[in-house]
Amino acid sequence: MKLNSIDLFCGCGGLSEGMHQAGFKTKVAVEIEEKAVLAYKLNHKRTIVIQKDIRKVDIDKVKKHFKGEPVHLLAGCPPCQGFSSVRRLNRPQSIEDDRNDLVLEYLRFVKELKPLTIMMENVPALQHYDKFKYVVDELRKLGYNPKVRIVNVKDYEVPQSRKRLVMVGSILGNLEIANPINKKVTVRDMIGNIESTETTHDLVHKIYPKHTEKVMRRIKLTPKNGGSRKDLPEEYTLPCHKKENVGFNDIYGRLRWDDYSTTITGGCLNPSKGRFLHPEEDRCITAREAALLQSFPIKYRFPTNIPSTAIALLIGNALPPKFSYYQSLNIYKHIIENIGR
Repeated sequence: MKLNSIDLFCGCGGLSEGMHQAGFKTKVAVEIEEKAVLAYKLNHKRTIVIQKDIRKVDIDKVKKHFKGEPVHLLAGCPPCQGFSSVRRLNRPQSIEDDRNDLVLEYLRFVKELKPLTIMMENVPALQHYDKFKYVVDELRKLGYNPKVRIVNVKDYEVPQSRKRLVMVGSILGNLEIANPINKKVTVRDMIGNIESTETTHDLVHKIYPKHTEKVMRRIKLTPKNGGSRKDLPEEYTLPCHKKENVGFNDIYGRLRWDDYSTTITGGCLNPSKGRFLHPEEDRCITAREAALLQSFPIKYRFPTNIPSTAIALLIGNALPPKFSYYQSLNIYKHIIENIGR
């Protein structure tokens, strides 16, 4: 039995992919970014995608797409860049980022669509902001009894360490956040047997950066399977890294085969942005490998006629589909158990 859902701030479709695998049919998705919409449509062709600033979306028109059927699940991941720990570290004033107001749009949709259940995912820092606390209070008044918890996606068969805030709620009865699966999935499990970049016909797997001879020398000297810039001879250490108390130790680091990946970010195709070097090959991970480490299916499509930096952002900003699947499956079971009562 397929249940209806709506995906707000859908990005390239990670949340929707997990919902679909769990038994939901996403009738409508909302996203403002053109490249994200392009990727979403490549994979979710039956979903009506509204490409518009969500603050300008007429919810009465959204209702028409459901044709009187209930909205079983309203899910969304409001843009979190304004709340991200890295951005707050670099720009303390980012608390004023106007994207932080978009959590109020999530509430507007809940109030007007009256879904049976809700789910939101975001960065952990969101829990400290007054507007989010206001949203939680309003949802409680509406009868959703929201539950909020910080979890790590690695506990849900995603091969990377990535802490996220999850909120779920239901007007049908008590709904808890899905329990951890406790099955470790490693870098080797996801990309250990992928075909060579030289022989692949997958254009997404051919997308990775080319470096100068000096940078390539540094990469080749980085020990296999987990080595980092700290292992390099002093003459290959960048001047900015010779200072004391320099953070970001993972940059120019290699992934470890039998461990979780570092968090896949929008900089995942740039080794200067994190531990994104292949465990043993002398290169950065490819866009396909980054997507697999985000738990996207290997056949998930991404536009290849856009800059690689844009593809990296699509992948890094996505909600891991496997994480979405387990949260959505938990909600699906809750709905099925309760709507017949």
